[in-house]
Amino acid sequence: MADRRIEKLADVLVNYSVAVRNGDKVIINGSTLCEPLLREVYLKVIQAGGYPFMSVSIPGTEELLYRYGNDDQLRHIPPPGRLIMETYDVRISILGDSNTRMLSTIDPARIVLHNQAHTEMTKIFMKRSASGELRWTLTLFPTNAYAQDAEMSLREYEDFVYGACLPDMNDPVGYWKKFSGRQQRIIEWLKGKKQVHLVGPDTELRLSIDGRIFVNCDGRFNMPDGEIFTGPVEDSVEGHVRFSYPTIYEGREVVGTQLWFEKGKVVRATAEKNEDFLLHTLDTDEGARRVGEFAIGTNEGITLFTREILFDEKINSSFHMALGAGYPETGSLNESAVHWDMVCDLRQNSEIVVDGQALYRNGKLAIDL
Repeated sequence: MADRRIEKLADVLVNYSVAVRNGDKVIINGSTLCEPLLREVYLKVIQAGGYPFMSVSIPGTEELLYRYGNDDQLRHIPPPGRLIMETYDVRISILGDSNTRMLSTIDPARIVLHNQAHTEMTKIFMKRSASGELRWTLTLFPTNAYAQDAEMSLREYEDFVYGACLPDMNDPVGYWKKFSGRQQRIIEWLKGKKQVHLVGPDTELRLSIDGRIFVNCDGRFNMPDGEIFTGPVEDSVEGHVRFSYPTIYEGREVVGTQLWFEKGKVVRATAEKNEDFLLHTLDTDEGARRVGEFAIGTNEGITLFTREILFDEKINSSFHMALGAGYPETGSLNESAVHWDMVCDLRQNSEIVVDGQALYRNGKLAIDL
């Protein structure tokens, strides 16, 4: 029996998240493991009047490139991929892995080389997204690999994923619209503010948001969603942070990450596991050691750490920072081939103070909306 939640999720993605219009050129990315959701998304795009183009990958091919490709092959940007990035109206991406650790033994330098070659593609994506020329969304199709990472059965993980994406099965779009309104009130409070002081366990950071814009993440760019974010002033981040949760980037799990900032730049970094990978990635380019994003997680339905950043960065009562590329629509000027989100729990002995007034205290909103 088909899972009706898949059809519901496809409808939300196509008709709410990216709001496909008649004549839109739509690229749909995903692996063969995502076939049920890919098919439903494809149908919904057709019904909305769009022109779908399916780009389906086979699990494991990324590992083959990293393991056996030469340097020129690692640097190569397929011309059709660039054409799509430059000209398509909509991108719908669906994550679906059979093994989330397949790149764990790849030389970090090879991953850095590949990422450096994609710097221009990242700039094109960021610019077109900021201008509204490219509407995009990202979601996940539950697989056994993600369920194992989250220490759940596949059935439990399916319930977790669809519960986070479709909190109100009868009216999921209505739910996300109400959610958007609540977050917008926080953003209105933040308008015109200048300085953030964040304190948590083994963490104290100061950063400037002067002149920067906060973005309301309400189910349009990610599904599920639940965060507000901005790009801090590039040379303003000062202090030290210890991230509560492991972070997985390019298939590599880094545990116990600590960063020290001076004048906006990471001047020291350590990790309990895969520190070498962390340091190599920080040296990808000049922007990789600066913060492109500062965000607060607001999804009350996501309270568990699952080792998948699409969900973990939305954990209620958390904040995250992304090293590397910032989103131009926030005012960020930071450019990099890297965009690495790292998450910190703020539920105990923590506070986010903005211009001297508490915004969050121990993970709870401290202002009246």
